Amino acid sequence: MAKVVLTRSAVVSALGTDFDSLWQGLLAGRTGVGPVTRFDASNYISQLGAFIDGLDERPGQSLFATLLDRLLLQLGEVPSDCQLLLASTKGDVDLLHKQYGSTLAQELLFETLLDDVSKRLNLKDGGININAACASSTVAVARAAALIDAGMTDAVLVLAADVASEFVFSGFSALQAMSPEPARPFDAMRKGLNLGEAGVALLLMSEERARRDNEAVLAAVSGWGVANDAFHVTAPARDGRGLIRACQLALDKAAIPPGKVAAINAHATATVFNDAMELVAFNAVFGDHLPPVHGVKGSLGHCLGAAGGVELAIAARSLAEQQIPGTVGCCQPEEASAGKVSADIQTLNGDYLLSSNSGFGGINAVIILHRGDE
Repeated sequence: MAKVVLTRSAVVSALGTDFDSLWQGLLAGRTGVGPVTRFDASNYISQLGAFIDGLDERPGQSLFATLLDRLLLQLGEVPSDCQLLLASTKGDVDLLHKQYGSTLAQELLFETLLDDVSKRLNLKDGGININAACASSTVAVARAAALIDAGMTDAVLVLAADVASEFVFSGFSALQAMSPEPARPFDAMRKGLNLGEAGVALLLMSEERARRDNEAVLAAVSGWGVANDAFHVTAPARDGRGLIRACQLALDKAAIPPGKVAAINAHATATVFNDAMELVAFNAVFGDHLPPVHGVKGSLGHCLGAAGGVELAIAARSLAEQQIPGTVGCCQPEEASAGKVSADIQTLNGDYLLSSNSGFGGINAVIILHRGDE
């Protein structure tokens, strides 16, 4: 089995065009949530979102392409032999309201998007897209780690991105999942999520390949687990059984007891049932050893398929600096999170961090990172 390491990360989000801007914004307690100006949101239950500044539309082109330009410029050249895993829930779906015709169906296919990304990065691998709802990039990282661990490859690029199109915005509004106010993850008075958008690229390698290519090690991917609660198409199982199972699988793979986990980066959408489910699951898994918990969607909004990837980049920096950003919007933590979730920065004392994401269809995915300098 090969040790799996994270060697590079690139992020574009509502808090800036690079990861350092994002990290400093999180530590400062800033939020990218604000009034929607990209389209008329007056008929929806919320008029707020976390949109990337200056992500402008081009005639006949998706916003996804503009986001990809920024992300790949930041990422730089990658090995041509690395495998490509794209993680996006909707891809170029914003083209739906811009054009119609015989070519549109082809442009909306993920095969077209994968071909474009592969050619732009000069990759030998055509890649696949993993669409696992809002756990897409977390599942992609788990898949990448499993491939490297099994010796099937020694380098995988996980590229995750979703844009906040009106098509997606209207869907979450119809589901009554969005809050008319800034989201309040794990807060007793939370009302729902704010939609966000982001792009993230994560380069994973075997430790041996990273050493050979002189790549820095940001963190090691020690454990991963994916499970489905088989409960409901959009709602999580109230008993958290799917997330509990995913956590157990990840802990078993990492070969550590729950008490070794120094912090949890939670999905924390600020919807009533998701936050409650996560707290039930975490308390079941960790019991009296529940570590500090935080979520970043009060700052970044819910970035759909990219959410987990962005949060893993944040988790790697959290381990390196031994601190987790405050949970923006959590002013009155609900009882089950008291003493564990805070709007302030929390210090860590340990080498492992667990990051979890859940998605429609009962999907739950967990990654455990190990401190990169150990």
